[in-house]
Amino acid sequence: MSRFDWVPSLWTETFEELFYDDNELDYGDVWTLNFNYSQTDTVTKEERKRGWKVYSHCAYGYFRCGSCNKTWPSARVVVLFRYRLRNDRGTVIMRPFRQACRRCKDDEFDFPGFEKKEVENALLRLFSKIRKNCYDEEDESDGGSSTCSAKVWTKPHEQALCEACRNGICCQDDD
Repeated sequence: MSRFDWVPSLWTETFEELFYDDNELDYGDVWTLNFNYSQTDTVTKEERKRGWKVYSHCAYGYFRCGSCNKTWPSARVVVLFRYRLRNDRGTVIMRPFRQACRRCKDDEFDFPGFEKKEVENALLRLFSKIRKNCYDEEDESDGGSSTCSAKVWTKPHEQALCEACRNGICCQDDD
């Protein structure tokens, strides 16, 4: 396992560490993190009525092509969270958006890998949104509905190779 590999357990374990050990959401409710690799940022009127909200985070991640093994970093990896609190149970559903290899150009999208610090950063921003939107606390983060990690120089973003761009929710315009 390396930083180039998509590791869902890194996200669930970090979520549990922040939730249980660091008491980031200390309100007596139980929260869980799940994955849905096809969800979008659209929340229907009916979903809104049921309490669903969306938070899109722009993270720094790494990719490895499944065909040619080429690796590349990206400062524009979109991680989409859908969340709600209902009957003392909080649910977070996450989707990492993929990128395709510039060399292969085969329309095969690869999942991102992340370092633990980046996962912690994304989840802490999410918890800040949850505290604001589910518990009426002030939002300590400095961004709007979408936020980016610290700016890091990488090669220019190629929309054609970005799954989030194709879905119209990429963070590439947040500069």
